Amino acid sequence: MTIETLVKKYIRSVQQVFQQIQHSNHLDVKAERILDYGKRYFADAIYYCDHKRFETALASIAYCEGLLDALRLLEMVKFNWNMKRK
Repeated sequence: MTIETLVKKYIRSVQQVFQQIQHSNHLDVKAERILDYGKRYFADAIYYCDHKRFETALASIAYCEGLLDALRLLEMVKFNWNMKRK
């Protein structure tokens, strides 16, 4: 698998998580702030992917996933990673 393919796969997965979270109950202020940081890293990942800077895109999407996982582990949000293996 190329780094480009990997980055695009992670971007799709995170996009699905953001859709799940947006449909969840109201988030508290701290969770909203962390989620905002995650969205910014997500936007950065898309930007760098579009500009063929895949290493930077991978780092950005990995930071985003880490913030999302932290929110989930702290039980501030609920979601499932829906990764489909080929």
